[in-house]
Amino acid sequence: MRSLDELAKTVGKTMTARDLTLATSESLTGGLLGAVITSVPGSSAYYLGGAVAYATAMKARLSGVERGILATYGVVSEQTVTEMAMGIQVLTGADWAIAVSGVAGPDPQEGTPPVKCGSASSARGSARWIRPSSRTASSSTVTGRPSASRPSRPAWNCCWP
Repeated sequence: MRSLDELAKTVGKTMTARDLTLATSESLTGGLLGAVITSVPGSSAYYLGGAVAYATAMKARLSGVERGILATYGVVSEQTVTEMAMGIQVLTGADWAIAVSGVAGPDPQEGTPPVKCGSASSARGSARWIRPSSRTASSSTVTGRPSASRPSRPAWNCCWP
């Protein structure tokens, strides 16, 4: 499996070669996904920026998720995360947008069990769910950053389309 740095560089090379731009909308990861992307020199050529909508209300205000979607499907659902990706794409004008949301735990949120995570790409309209083992592992699994409770092997294959 490739390292996180290698994957971030590959994304950067692909975006640059195809003259594409990228934006992110994050909840569970609290800005770590944007940090991973911007750790690559030259990322300002393709990464437009992102929003961190950690609180539920911010998903509607910052990420453009319709309140009806939140009420019907919940904070961590394919519908909500896809709306987050589409919302940040519209806001920034990016060619690609990636969104991540989840419940880090230890307590459930709005009936959603902890350590449930979802990601979506508005360019592909896809979502995939992963179930890391702990609060720290949830955000580190998405970003590939090691935590004390998880080995350093990144799981971007779960969250990056």
